[in-house]
Order: sequence, then C-alpha cells, then structure tokens
Amino acid sequence: MTQQLPQVPSTEPELSGVRNFRDVGGLPTTDGRRVRGGTLFRSGHLAHATDADAAFLTGLGLHTVFDFRNSADMKLDGEDVALPGVRQVNIPLSDPADGAEFWRMVRDGDLGQLRSLLSDDRGAARMIGSYRTIITERTTEHSRVLHALAEDSVPALMHCAAGKDRAGLSVAVALLAVGVEPDAIEADYLKSNDPHRRYRVRRGDGSAAEESAEVMELLSPLFDARPAYLAAAFESITNTWGTTDRYLSEGLGLAPETRDRLRDRLLDDGNG
Repeated sequence: MTQQLPQVPSTEPELSGVRNFRDVGGLPTTDGRRVRGGTLFRSGHLAHATDADAAFLTGLGLHTVFDFRNSADMKLDGEDVALPGVRQVNIPLSDPADGAEFWRMVRDGDLGQLRSLLSDDRGAARMIGSYRTIITERTTEHSRVLHALAEDSVPALMHCAAGKDRAGLSVAVALLAVGVEPDAIEADYLKSNDPHRRYRVRRGDGSAAEESAEVMELLSPLFDARPAYLAAAFESITNTWGTTDRYLSEGLGLAPETRDRLRDRLLDDGNG
C-alpha cells in the first residue's frame, strides 16, 4: 500500500541559499500516469541553506537526502546543513582525483590556460564524455539509489553541487525506471538553465566569472544543461545494453517487482 505523502505548495519557492530546487512531480509517463508531487525533489547542494531554507525543506517531510558530491566538492562548498529527522546519504558519482588538475585550472587558471582546455568545443566534449561515463560506470551507485527509493526513502531530495549533472542524471535514471517520457525528462533537465537556478561560478581569487565575457563563454559548456549531454547519456544506455529495459534489469539489477514498487512510490494512482 502506497504511503500518504505530504502536500507541497503549488508555487515553486525561491530558496535563498539553495540553487536549482524543484519538485519533479507532474511529469507524464508513457502509460498516462504522472509523477506524484511531493515525492521526488532535486537541487544544488544544501551547504549554504539558510534557516528559512532548512525550515522549508524540513516541512516537505523528506525521508532521505541523496548527496552525489565527492570529498573535493564538500571541501569547496561545505557539508550539507543537517535537516532534523532526515537521513542524509552520500553516494559520490565522481572521483575526487578525476580531473582534479582540470578543475583547478578552471578555478585558478589564466585566460590562456582556459583557452587551451575549453576552446573549440573541448569543454562540451568533456561534458559529453562525463555523462557517458556516469551511465556506464556508476551502475552500482544508481542501482543503490533506485532500490532505496523502491523500499523506504521517499520523499527524497537528490542533489550534487549545482544540481545539474550528477543529480540530473540520477533523477533521469529514476524517471526512466518509472516510464516517464524522454521528452519530459529532457524538459525538466533543461530547467537548470534558468538564470535563477544556475550555479554561481566563482574564480579562485573570489571574483565572479561573469566579470569576463570571454571567461564565461569558455566556461559555459561546463555549467550549461545541454540537450546533447542528456542525449549522450541515453545513447550510452542503448549502445551498451540495447534497450532501457535491459539497462534497468541487467545494468542496475532491478527485478520486475522492484520496478513495480518504484512506480507505486513515485507515481500517482492513475485516476487523476
């Protein structure tokens, strides 16, 4: 029997210290159902959540916060603000050592270094490669998240640093598992480009990257949500497993009964 979930406001809040927050409720599935509101949320990190932000998040009745950042992210931004009564689960989806030098250059490098790293579509190519790798090499982590959601972890909030890439893919995988239409998954993913949602890019000297138009242009592939990135992830599923169903069953180890429980947790009853 599906548990009763708290109701959430119909208008989306603008939290002061948390970027890119939203409820993915309402997204349509291929069989005519919808994701239940107040069940699955996504955002950027919670390290800078204000008291008011934390009170709002606590009021959602969250069971679990999934934090996909690694230790390097936490060193940069800080650990999440604790929410009373909420289980906080850290499942890093990237290695702190992976590309450490690259990200140091992004943060501290001069314009010439940034040009060598990111010009001529190098930045976009890096992002596409990262999306493909997360899908093909982080199956254990995504399996753990989906099994948790199917058992007892909703309402849940998923986040990484910006709430765009690692959280975006994890939300996308969960939505695929319950049959949400791919176009609807993409539309939700692209909301991360809204100006009020975007991660605040700061350079190592503390200056905002927005101070230089060329720096922003070079960095934009890293901080944009682009259809090509999500498409690369979906293509990796097809290229590696052939179908989404095989990805879920063979790649993530989801048994049919687990997928049924996941649908019961995340979807409406079909009568709305």
